[in-house]
Amino acid sequence: MMTTEQKRRYPVGIQTFDKIIEGKYIYIDKTDLMWKLTKVSNYIFLSRPRRFGKSLLSSTLCAYFEGRKELFEGLKIMQLEQEWLSYPTLHLDLSVCKSQASPEALQHALGLQLEGFEQRYGKNPSELTPGQRLKGVVQRAAEKTGRQVAVIIDEYDAPLLELLHEEEMLPHYRRVMQEFFVPLKALDPYIRFCFITGITKFSQLSIFSTINNLKNVTMRPDFAAICGITEEEVKTAFKEDIARMAPNYHCTPEEMFLKIKERYDGYHFSEDSPDIYNPFSLLNAFDDGKLTSGWFASATPSYLIRQMQRFRTDITQLEHMEEPAESFDVPTEAMTTALPLLYQSGYLTIKDYDRETESYTLSIPNQEVRIGYAKGLLPTYIGLDTGNVQMGFAAKFWRALKQHDLDLALQEMQAYLAGIPYVEGFKKKLDEAATKEGFYEYTFYLIFSMLNVYVRTQVKCAGGRTDMVVYMPDNTYVLELKVSGTAQEALDQLNRQHYALPYHTDGNRIVKAGIHFNTDTRTIDEWVTE
Repeated sequence: MMTTEQKRRYPVGIQTFDKIIEGKYIYIDKTDLMWKLTKVSNYIFLSRPRRFGKSLLSSTLCAYFEGRKELFEGLKIMQLEQEWLSYPTLHLDLSVCKSQASPEALQHALGLQLEGFEQRYGKNPSELTPGQRLKGVVQRAAEKTGRQVAVIIDEYDAPLLELLHEEEMLPHYRRVMQEFFVPLKALDPYIRFCFITGITKFSQLSIFSTINNLKNVTMRPDFAAICGITEEEVKTAFKEDIARMAPNYHCTPEEMFLKIKERYDGYHFSEDSPDIYNPFSLLNAFDDGKLTSGWFASATPSYLIRQMQRFRTDITQLEHMEEPAESFDVPTEAMTTALPLLYQSGYLTIKDYDRETESYTLSIPNQEVRIGYAKGLLPTYIGLDTGNVQMGFAAKFWRALKQHDLDLALQEMQAYLAGIPYVEGFKKKLDEAATKEGFYEYTFYLIFSMLNVYVRTQVKCAGGRTDMVVYMPDNTYVLELKVSGTAQEALDQLNRQHYALPYHTDGNRIVKAGIHFNTDTRTIDEWVTE
């Protein structure tokens, strides 16, 4: 293991630019992209998932507009910026305004964000609401300094995200936020630059109805890498760190890189985006010297699970979805499925783009998110206790698949399903769900995913739809599941409809199986393999 003396300083949890620079923490230089961003428009909106560097970017913009040239010595922006003027800068972090008990409490929280700037630039007692106070402080800052103002608003949507399912309460909170943002367009003569970040896309129909001059750069290829860490940056800036971690996994640095790539890579924020790694997870891994899964645990909000339930999201389809941009790049208020929220929150990402049809292929980004999905959704979708899946069954099941022994794997699955406890309050739902094949598809899908086995369900082919295809390094398993009929009938259907035919050119050994479930015992009753 690496020693404390050997370790470099990783800015885990640090989102303040000056603290990173002055503390000599590792910094991935994005200042050239930041500088270019300020030339695109005076009003910019950028959406990225949680813990992807939006707050650090906001802090870096603050330092830039405050004219703190000394912090940027040796960085790319020094070749671009010539003036280094200082502007009055308002940096508002609305993540501290979430979870407010009432609209009045939200108003108070927004007001607290402005108090420091009012102490600096003055306050008018007639300004009572957050919007009035924001307008007043921007005007006075401009008048007192003789310069326009930079307004940086980070996590603009944080006060509302947890209320997405609260149809009665949401409009009241949204009106508070509308009133707060209304002055921004009217303040145009006083504003040098306005930058707004969030997770969800802004809506022209609600909060930002009056800020119709916002330039949304979220899906622009030239800014795809402004947050996160590209594969090239991983290979260069962290070459030494990868080499240090490799002995912990008894592998070469090259093999260690591939493990890191599988775990944290896979994000794309435009059709021509480079490979982007999750920065929070990557830095934590290097700091700990091991592959951890911190992002899903720390960034998975309860509102996301609730929205997936509300829209009855078919989790088995998340591995491969072909959609036009208007299906997932839409305002939160216009959602008719959970897809926009899953994409904008980072639980799905762009994997491919078809220029002829202008459609995108979306999928789960990487191993960390896939495993996290399974752990988070097991209790919600099929009532399984996540902790029990992590016990001896998982290791035995995985080992059997690695040994190309599907019979043994299914024996382990049969024994496991026969004795597993279900979460409290799920019994009634379970009695109904267990009579449907979809329930067992969900069960298999989540358990395979939890073991980081790539699996797809209801896969289209010339003969119809294959219930399940499981992809292993050497084997491809083609499975047909039945709750009525027999296992042999399921295998006969699989062969008759030629479900395995598309995989004969992959070079893998193909194993076919018909599997029958007993709805009374809720476990595998019999199976036939070929």
